[in-house]
Amino acid sequence: MELMISHPPEFQDTDPKAMEVWIDLMRKMPPGEKLANTLSATDLLLAFHEMGVSGRHPHAGEDEIRARIAAAHLPRELVIAAYGWDPDAHAE
Repeated sequence: MELMISHPPEFQDTDPKAMEVWIDLMRKMPPGEKLANTLSATDLLLAFHEMGVSGRHPHAGEDEIRARIAAAHLPRELVIAAYGWDPDAHAE
């Protein structure tokens, strides 16, 4: 009897055999390489966020862009405490 693995919704359009190959590659990857890939993906995601905020607020400086990105992911109180920037005072 073959075990059928259910994949998360974001991978439902991936051929199950291709998904199994990818999972096997991930299992065999050394931990340091996995971490490097994760950090690289995180850098890319943050760059996309930065481009979006910069496009919507072309006159914003680096600190404001950083605070706006944080405000999209963190509670207001934490953004105020960490960045000294109130998202509600600068709502779009």
